[in-house]
Amino acid sequence: MKRLLKYLRNYKKELIFGPFFKLLEAIFELIVPVVMAKIIDNGIGNNDSGYILKMCGLLVVLGICGLGFALTCQFLAAKCAYGFGTELRRDLYRHINALSYSGIDRVGSASLVNRLTNDTNTVQNGVNMFIRLAVRAPFLVIGAAVMAVMIDLRLSLIFFIVAPLISTVIFLIMKKTVPMYKKTQQKLDRASMLTSENLEGTRVIRAFSRQQEEIEEFGEAVDDIAECSVSVGKISAILNPVAFMVMNLGIVAILWFGGIRIDSGSLTQGELTAFTNYMTQILLALVVLANLIIVFTKAFASANRIKELFDIPTEEHGSAKSPDKNCDNIIEFKNVSFAYPGAGDQSLSNISFTLKKGQMLGIIGGTGSGKSTLASLIPCFYRAVKGEVLVSGINVNDYDTDDLRKMIGYVPQKSVLFSGTVRDNMKWRCAEASDEEIISALKTAQAWDFISQKPDILNTPVSQGGKNFSGGQKQRLSIARALVGKPDIIILDDSTSALDYATDLALRKSLKTDLEGTTVVMISQRTTSLKEADLILVMDDGEAVGMGTHEELLKNCSVYMEIYQSQISESEGESNV
Repeated sequence: MKRLLKYLRNYKKELIFGPFFKLLEAIFELIVPVVMAKIIDNGIGNNDSGYILKMCGLLVVLGICGLGFALTCQFLAAKCAYGFGTELRRDLYRHINALSYSGIDRVGSASLVNRLTNDTNTVQNGVNMFIRLAVRAPFLVIGAAVMAVMIDLRLSLIFFIVAPLISTVIFLIMKKTVPMYKKTQQKLDRASMLTSENLEGTRVIRAFSRQQEEIEEFGEAVDDIAECSVSVGKISAILNPVAFMVMNLGIVAILWFGGIRIDSGSLTQGELTAFTNYMTQILLALVVLANLIIVFTKAFASANRIKELFDIPTEEHGSAKSPDKNCDNIIEFKNVSFAYPGAGDQSLSNISFTLKKGQMLGIIGGTGSGKSTLASLIPCFYRAVKGEVLVSGINVNDYDTDDLRKMIGYVPQKSVLFSGTVRDNMKWRCAEASDEEIISALKTAQAWDFISQKPDILNTPVSQGGKNFSGGQKQRLSIARALVGKPDIIILDDSTSALDYATDLALRKSLKTDLEGTTVVMISQRTTSLKEADLILVMDDGEAVGMGTHEELLKNCSVYMEIYQSQISESEGESNV
């Protein structure tokens, strides 16, 4: 929690004056029983209606002032808490966006969302309740006890018996429920993960008619949350009945012994009434304090989860070296090996190759052979655990990552479009791109033919995730987005899988003619897409089992030959060989 206190630095006044006004409200609340005692003893006892009206007016003034102080505190608490929450979310979101792929993989997207939303809300609520009640509740307990001692020392001994009993009940309940609140947060993570998966994969779920199974799995997850919450609720529900029972027994004792003190003349009826009110105030304050501890417990648990996220180091930035303009080798791998954090086996092992400017690198291999992993090392999404990855003669670890990625246009396996317009999506690589540059990229990516048919053309709306476009259209738009600004390197990570052979061929021809001098790294399952590559890597279980041109690999690499023969029919072979 200490790490998060820095987000309160702009709200020092609210932190000071909020509790101060709540303290004033508590003081006025402690005065009320004294006024009531005077009304009973001096007004009602002497049948003095003028005195009664005057003191009732004082009660009204005390109530109005207390209300004013409470509202002022509420305003200051809300301003501080919501300002704190806003700054925390903004900084946390910025930190999440600065995490490396490894950091994101370590936590998981569902937990990231839950910590950014649910946990920040819980901490924000903790700040709010701290300002409003952290001073008031303890002050009322201590103040009521002091006022009771001032009225009658002997009778106040009942306070010092009842208060520890109630405190013991609160402690035992808190000891049992605090760990359960932490478990509830973890169960919420699982529910969030299932929700994210189901919403993202809704088409797959419907295609396999898995709706009922997914509903049941999600039902089990929320039932776990409900079960844990109900268990906590059952234990917490004991608090009020037991506390009120102890309090009522204390009030009975006060009335019993207070009556004896009244008979002996040591206590007045008004003082006994005030005494009873102070007992009630102590109980209610203790119950509020118990609920406050629950809120703080949740807040501390959430704060620790947020702190864990902040403790994950952000993506490392190099020394901002500039690329070597005289270096002919645009991409070079030197004995590169890589393993994902926590994985036992290496995903890549001793990969070495060199690619010159303007050349095309093709990568092919079976599922899980390391193709995408290899490509992700070029823009430094992951860092090699052994060897060097060089871009324009400079180790990618020495680049400023933003500068490195400005040189690279990357198209992932899964086409991702963002809500907005086609023009908005096309400007992701280059915010200053003109419409002419965007149209040129769309033409190269074979996307202009269907975009130009839209009534709004570049202003065509894109729904969330690009749901209003087909799979092939989304792939072509994703490619066009990466081509805007003509990067030095374009990485196509199996991003032509939804294209037909004719469109795939037209795309490859356009890349060659329109982006002369741009280095293309193409991952594909189609040997026909890689035939014209200057260098083809054949990956198998993280190793490069073949390296060369299409013709060389057909002669020298059995794995490539098997892939080629499994894909090419006689007609395709005649037209493409």
